Amino acid sequence: MRVLVTGGGGFIGSTLVDRLLAESYDVDVVDDLSTGSLSNLAEARGQRQQKMTFQRLDVRSDAMRELILHRKPEVVYHLAAQADVRVSVANPVLDAEVNILGSLNVIHAALEAGTRKVVFAGSGGTLYGVPDAMPTREGHPQQPLSPYGVSKKSVGDYLYYFREVHGLEYSVLALANVYGPRQDPHGEAGVVSIFVGKLLAQERPTIYGDGEQTRDFVFVDDVVDAFARATDKGGGLICNIGTGIETSVQQLFDAMARVTGFPEPARYAPPRTGELRRSALDPGRAGIHLGWKPYTSLDEGLARTIDYFRDRPPE
Repeated sequence: MRVLVTGGGGFIGSTLVDRLLAESYDVDVVDDLSTGSLSNLAEARGQRQQKMTFQRLDVRSDAMRELILHRKPEVVYHLAAQADVRVSVANPVLDAEVNILGSLNVIHAALEAGTRKVVFAGSGGTLYGVPDAMPTREGHPQQPLSPYGVSKKSVGDYLYYFREVHGLEYSVLALANVYGPRQDPHGEAGVVSIFVGKLLAQERPTIYGDGEQTRDFVFVDDVVDAFARATDKGGGLICNIGTGIETSVQQLFDAMARVTGFPEPARYAPPRTGELRRSALDPGRAGIHLGWKPYTSLDEGLARTIDYFRDRPPE
């Protein structure tokens, strides 16, 4: 089966590419490399080059549409996005251009190409706004409080339209805070990778606020397993992909400091404007409809992530 992955040079996308190639799919990978990296695909290219093609494209471009029409993938996994909440606040027009118009370009081309299904990377951390209950279920009102969250919600609404009116199947995977190998330790998002980069460099990481804010940390291999299962399951559904467990940022730092042997406390700075106090996603629907559950504990996932970055030369 031929499939296409947008954002395939990113840490989640490239890990998904590895999984799809291991399952003998023919995979077309698209990434504009603004945040992704060809190095993330190096292993896949070396081992299964005949099964994978790579195109450096912007999802908003005519070339993106033409590629989908030419390759006619059976399934499109759409992960490419402007993924920084703060960028979306500072430049909501850019965020909408990439995340809404770019997604529409991909979805409409998929419809024209006869694609069977689109599996979309949604944002469980922003979709529900300030949650009334924890862990949060998919039936919670969708009240995003950032342009990024609004754009992700909008794509879900468009996918519903394309399914109901045009018959294009879809699944939205509302992702919690994904972490793991290949995540950029120098980026603005991804507290685990940022902490790893600082701790291995023997620098004190910064915690914004008092550290008691919570997040639902889910390991990248588990997330990729959900994408693979959604290839044939979960049609027409939004499924939370998280652990349902709240972990405070302070607890996260303490655990990572223990593993790395870092002896000093974190630095503290004022909380960031608009940051949620608590977040955790109920994964029950994914269990029912995808047969999915998180299987990597936080301790195991952190150890594997730290080992990965410890073995990499500093950039």
